[in-house]
Amino acid sequence: MDKIHIRDLTLCCIIGLYPEERIHKQDVIINVTMETDLRAAGKSDDLNDTVDYHAIQLSILDLVEKSEFQLIESLADRIAEICLNAPRVQSAKVTIDKPGALRFCRSVAVEITRP
Repeated sequence: MDKIHIRDLTLCCIIGLYPEERIHKQDVIINVTMETDLRAAGKSDDLNDTVDYHAIQLSILDLVEKSEFQLIESLADRIAEICLNAPRVQSAKVTIDKPGALRFCRSVAVEITRP
């Protein structure tokens, strides 16, 4: 299966359970891998034969910037839904890093895969 990646999309949103996390936006780093068949696009060189990753990125931006999820798991699940609603996407893997979530580590991350 062919793959399209959106890598290291860094956005800010309200995310977390604790009161201090509900006041100020925090960075999240989003990575998405979408499985699809790219043979037709490779032959035709036509956007209509592939996944419009720009449109998906805009939908993710809109979701994340307006969101106030408590769990990064919930945010990841909604991003996967966006990907799977796009024509031709057969599965989506979403990884979200939350830098600074825990002391003494670079980030905490959640990775989900949805068929």
